[in-house]
Amino acid sequence: MTQQVPSTEPELAGVRNFRDVGGLPTVDGRRVRRGVLFRSGHLAHATAEDAVFLSSLGLHTIFDFRNAADQKLEGPDVTLPGVRNVNLPLSDPADGAEFWKMVRDGDLELLRSILADGKAAGRMIASYRMIVRERTAEHARVLHALAEDSVPALMHCAAGKDRAGLSIAVTLLALGVEREAILADYLESNAKHRRYKVRRNGDAASAYSPEVMELLSPLFEARAEYLTAALETVEETWGGVEGYLERGLGVTPGIRERLRDRLLD
Repeated sequence: MTQQVPSTEPELAGVRNFRDVGGLPTVDGRRVRRGVLFRSGHLAHATAEDAVFLSSLGLHTIFDFRNAADQKLEGPDVTLPGVRNVNLPLSDPADGAEFWKMVRDGDLELLRSILADGKAAGRMIASYRMIVRERTAEHARVLHALAEDSVPALMHCAAGKDRAGLSIAVTLLALGVEREAILADYLESNAKHRRYKVRRNGDAASAYSPEVMELLSPLFEARAEYLTAALETVEETWGGVEGYLERGLGVTPGIRERLRDRLLD
């Protein structure tokens, strides 16, 4: 029996960007059920009080989309009794490791060279396209698991913005949620209290100067153009959502119906 949680958003001390995806409307007039699908940033810094709250959700499965490098940097998720933890890295730990080191350690001139003039946003768009195009096995596993037995479920990555954001979007597409609602939920990650804290090494004054923060902002923001690029990749590669679900992810109409039965009112 799925537990119903309050619609008001909790204030978690050590977990960023947590929210219940319930309430979003589908194109056929249904809504995502509350208390069955959650999203957040990583759970590595969850406090004891946070863990009590998360345990109260009755979670069946936590999907962690971080790679080994992320887990080394942030630590493993807090252990929640009786909850299955599934790690499905959606980005290669070697991919971009040197880039992210430059983001953390680089001086202003270096950051200008790798991020200015649209290069930061271009990198994010390329990443979103790649995840949709190449991580079909991982997204297929998530949707099949949700259709079988894995709800209530929580999906997270590091910030809960990009990899988790895409996986939530894929799930919502399979449920038939309105595109505008999918985009609105994705953009909620920009709220100040949800934003991932930028980590930089070096002197605080220079490491976090206004120009540095402006250069870094495309990497740490949820932008409509990123998710739009992912959806365009679906159209370009599979001819639309139906083709993506059936040919790309192996989600048959029967599986999709079970998914809708579990996650929609």
